[in-house]
Amino acid sequence: MKNQPVTSKRDVFTDIGFPPAEVENFRIRSAMMRALISFLRDSSLTPAKAAKMLHTPQSRVDELMRGDIHLFSIDDLVSMLAAAGLRVDLKVKKAA
Repeated sequence: MKNQPVTSKRDVFTDIGFPPAEVENFRIRSAMMRALISFLRDSSLTPAKAAKMLHTPQSRVDELMRGDIHLFSIDDLVSMLAAAGLRVDLKVKKAA
């Protein structure tokens, strides 16, 4: 019998079992990481030039591009997005 995909109405972090506050933190960090990764891919910068632009070592750019979310805080990502000339907007709403 083949494993069948599981469909969820929640996000992956909730499905894994993280507490609500941690889920929100992961959700925010993953959105910022996706935006930054997309920007870097679209800009076609070399890793060295991306590191210089982001004011961070090239190893951090490599970690970002691999999606190593556990290595980045919200503060880290806000700083990197700002260095890339991107702005973070915040919208707070009642949980569903």
